Amino acid sequence: MSDFAIGVDIGGTNTKFGIVDQQGNILIQDRMLTNAGDDVQDFIDELHQKLLPMIEKSGGIEKFIGIGVGAPNGNFYSGNIEYAANLKWKGIIPFSKLTSEKFGLPVKLTNDANAAAMGEMKYGCAKGMKHFITITLGTGVGSGIVIDGNIVLGHDGFAGELGHTIIRPGGRLHKGTGIRGTLESYASATGVRETALEMLSDNPTIKSTLREVSINDLTSHTVFEAAIKGDKIANDIFDYTGQILGEALANFVMFSSPEAIVLFGGLTKAGELILNPTKKAMEAMLVENFKNKVKILFSDLKEADAAILGASALVW
Repeated sequence: MSDFAIGVDIGGTNTKFGIVDQQGNILIQDRMLTNAGDDVQDFIDELHQKLLPMIEKSGGIEKFIGIGVGAPNGNFYSGNIEYAANLKWKGIIPFSKLTSEKFGLPVKLTNDANAAAMGEMKYGCAKGMKHFITITLGTGVGSGIVIDGNIVLGHDGFAGELGHTIIRPGGRLHKGTGIRGTLESYASATGVRETALEMLSDNPTIKSTLREVSINDLTSHTVFEAAIKGDKIANDIFDYTGQILGEALANFVMFSSPEAIVLFGGLTKAGELILNPTKKAMEAMLVENFKNKVKILFSDLKEADAAILGASALVW
């Protein structure tokens, strides 16, 4: 059996890649700018140029089982990146085919959230589980659903977009999609910032250290720093965010009855400030036969490594 896999995580700004062994150790890794060139072939050529010395250092191409890629709008079935808003390559890009031809290795591709779920299942806190959901709470809200040990992909490869489900009909406008009231509009780092601006405006008489922060510097992290110091509005922001996230998770639980929901991403650094209201709201919204059955876990994968690990897990 092959010794190594290559994991590639394509982000809107940076692409991270590395050599991964079967135990989930990243032996060597690097990164490059995603949109440095205008053409996808330029990107693949640069990726090959950077990975080739790493491959040779690891014993040559015959030591590798393949390349796994996590990418925005990555379609597992076709191997294409389709209409990714944050990438220069427009339309439908046959990324797996082009990359396989360049490297001489099999290439499997999926969206970044599904790759994260694969990483949790092979290397993380969902190891051994056959029913779980991953929710990534970052700039947006990504998700991957695993049922019977398989990622849910749907007929077209795009199933599992839980961040775009409607949790507040007619609510906050999502600037990227034009849809109102989606989970991503509230439970992402961007959503926390929006909630902070709203609460500060709606409660002008309540003192808060957040009022001393310029609008440009107001982030979910500054809200967290204020909350742990006892700032009332900051704590109210996390309670509100957790309430909405918990309600959404209750819907997801009653859909797929997972063993666990694994939370990942920058917002999880808030720890119990986000976990406690989320768990409370989720349990309150569940019908009796689902109550107290589903664990909410924080990912134990290192955030810096998780995307590469998740992508590499696609090819084992």
